[in-house]
Amino acid sequence: MGFGEPLDDEPLTALFTPNERIRTSLTADVYGTGEADRMLGRAISGKPRDEICVVGAVGHDFYTGERDGAKGFPRFTDPRLRAPAEYADYLRMATERSLERCGIDSFDLLLLHNPDRIGYTSQEVWAGMAALRDAELTRMIGVAPGPANGFTLDLIDCFERYGELLDWAMIILNPLEPWPGELCLAAAADAGVNVITRVVDYGGLFWDDVLPGQEFPPQDHRRFRPQGWIEAGRQRMESMWPIAQRAGLTMLQLACQWNLAHPAVRCVVPTLIQESGPHARPIEDKREELEALPGQIRLSEADIDEIRAIGDNTGCMALKGASPQHDGEQRPDRWPIDDRLEDVARRWQIEPATDLAQAGG
Repeated sequence: MGFGEPLDDEPLTALFTPNERIRTSLTADVYGTGEADRMLGRAISGKPRDEICVVGAVGHDFYTGERDGAKGFPRFTDPRLRAPAEYADYLRMATERSLERCGIDSFDLLLLHNPDRIGYTSQEVWAGMAALRDAELTRMIGVAPGPANGFTLDLIDCFERYGELLDWAMIILNPLEPWPGELCLAAAADAGVNVITRVVDYGGLFWDDVLPGQEFPPQDHRRFRPQGWIEAGRQRMESMWPIAQRAGLTMLQLACQWNLAHPAVRCVVPTLIQESGPHARPIEDKREELEALPGQIRLSEADIDEIRAIGDNTGCMALKGASPQHDGEQRPDRWPIDDRLEDVARRWQIEPATDLAQAGG
């Protein structure tokens, strides 16, 4: 994806390969327009299928859609590409193609990847996803909002509409970004939806080899973060370090355990990046650190609350999805809050004007 230093095929494939400590591998069909699927296929080739867990994701149409620069490929629900009656056929085609590249017959979990407003609300979309499970192309289904932070009310609304169908959801959450991810966790638990949390490492800071002055490649999404985010993040992490020491955890393990201490969160997905520069850690060492994550939560309730207070980022950015700060025409990743979502906010005691708005925005 153009993050960090490029790796040769063999060591990169080795990082994808599941073992007894990390059994789960996650891919998305749009990553490298299929190349991530193929690499995962090489990594799991010959592995007993019942000993590994493979998570896939479909939703961006790179088969018939055209890439729009940094915005990427359109969602398959884009009205310019197809009508609702065609959603199920697309989902099946994309899933079968992804499975073929991975060299397997079915996913353990298939996520709807970065849906637009239609994706969250459309009965045709979720009937199509459920049909994939019925056809045994996947054991479970779920939703993965993104790629940026937000979609809070949209995700909760999706839980309320389709929670009986959903098994998992994936959100952004870490000790330096408790907001807005925590706002949807109670709704996930109420719907019986398990949560995967990604970007647990906060852009690499919790691996402790992203330093002030770090240079990022042109395609690295971290270039879009605000100026000074590394310095500000590392300063807050210094206050978390004594907690990690008391618990016998590295900072990355602290971030993982803080996430997993939330009842709805059942899986953490930090990003493994080979950073550049003399201070960069070998990416293999990072995987070993993740493999050594203790299974038992070592953080107390007081620790969890203290970490949240240190990392509080409420109002630090403009959120994607339904937003009180968006007026006018609906965009692929941002739209106004309608009456239904206002009702969702009231039910879950969310005040959009304060809880979902960028401070001073």
